[in-house]
Amino acid sequence: MNPVPDRRQALDLFLKYNKSESLYKHALSVEAVMRYMARKHGEDADKWGIIGLIHDLDYEMYPDQHCKMTEKILRGSNWPDEYIRAVMSHGWGIVTDVEPVSLLEKTLFAMDELTGLVTTSALVRPSRSVLDMEAKSVRKKWNDKRFAAGVDRSVIEKGAAMLGVELNEMIHDCIMAMREVADEIGLKGTPAV
Repeated sequence: MNPVPDRRQALDLFLKYNKSESLYKHALSVEAVMRYMARKHGEDADKWGIIGLIHDLDYEMYPDQHCKMTEKILRGSNWPDEYIRAVMSHGWGIVTDVEPVSLLEKTLFAMDELTGLVTTSALVRPSRSVLDMEAKSVRKKWNDKRFAAGVDRSVIEKGAAMLGVELNEMIHDCIMAMREVADEIGLKGTPAV
């Protein structure tokens, strides 16, 4: 059995392959959401968080081989199969055929795209913050396909269906989790002038 990586090892590995500030903030956002959801469901928050942190490990350097290079890198670093499979599953139907089956995998699949929509929604608010944002603010932008055009809403909807949760509840959970790291991800807001 392969040793379980800790957060420091995961972060060091992520930073070895990623220099983009926006990708780093995305990784921190997904990590926070995964930790939050793990706590909500009585699961291992460290494991879920680490998987969230490294899910896009290869995206900056190998965008055309997304998930596939992550699998190679993680196998080469002797990561546990369960962690590798979870990371692979977040690209299901897009870049992999690894279908999310566990609660962890379904959560990662659902929340990955959603963090991008929540981030963009926060950045257009006068406060530029998730601290005062509610799910309805995100829902107002939902049908405007030009807003956060890179966010695939069908993936979010598919993830919510997999989890058997209402979209508003999922958005609320995502916002609450991102509030916990608002400062680190640049969504604490700007001071009033």
